[in-house]
Amino acid sequence: MKRTPIKLNIETYPEAVAGYMKDSMLYDSSCSPQARVFLIDRDEGYFLKEAAAGTLKTEALMTAYMCSLKLSEEVLYYGSAHGKDYLLSRKIQGEDCTDSAYLSEPRQLCDVTASLLRELHEMDGKNCPVQDRIMTYVETVKGGFDKSSYEPDLFRGMWEFDSFSEAKRVAEEGLPLLKKEVLLHGDYCLPNIILNNWKFSGYIDLGCGGIGDRHIDVLWGIWTLHYNLGTAAYTDRFIDVYGRDMIEPEKLRMIAAMEMIGAG
Repeated sequence: MKRTPIKLNIETYPEAVAGYMKDSMLYDSSCSPQARVFLIDRDEGYFLKEAAAGTLKTEALMTAYMCSLKLSEEVLYYGSAHGKDYLLSRKIQGEDCTDSAYLSEPRQLCDVTASLLRELHEMDGKNCPVQDRIMTYVETVKGGFDKSSYEPDLFRGMWEFDSFSEAKRVAEEGLPLLKKEVLLHGDYCLPNIILNNWKFSGYIDLGCGGIGDRHIDVLWGIWTLHYNLGTAAYTDRFIDVYGRDMIEPEKLRMIAAMEMIGAG
């Protein structure tokens, strides 16, 4: 996890947040242009996420819900000020799955992440605050039908299409097949899975979570191993550990098309 020492004017932050930042070492752990993430190094640690106003509401709700299931950490503050959202939570103890200790054991990493995903998908999501993740997912995909968000190389070497037109056709065919069937993480990638000496510790970055189609998480679980390990050698192993009987290969390809067009 990236940790770059940084100095901030804490007077510009909400009082409830500034209290945690005062007299603390601060580190920039951002990995996306859409949000800034800061590690507040005091006590056992806190993370502060800062983004455009209104954009962290779902993440705050999903993180609190996942915390109630012992799958994430406590949300200490969520609010908006000066056109920005602020989400403060306790640091989950351990390191994310891009840590060298985990990447150096790819088979074990594959098995652990696949098993954890199956366990997540088997949990009862009846009290999940986002009961229809598919609705917003479909809206996002359709928003990319103008080709403005097209990423043709997103799944190079995994799922590929000859043209935008082909990807759009495959995505359109797949949209009606999406199901509200399991509790999703929504962005099931190695940096968002925290382990403590190989034992599950918690999930982060839950803003795309909710009740949706298992294949969305499975696709990203496969992709993240390919991306972070530099090989597709663990694709079949991941699917086997998760449960091949639950996976429709053609649906994975359809969702890959959707992600390339707009959802990714």
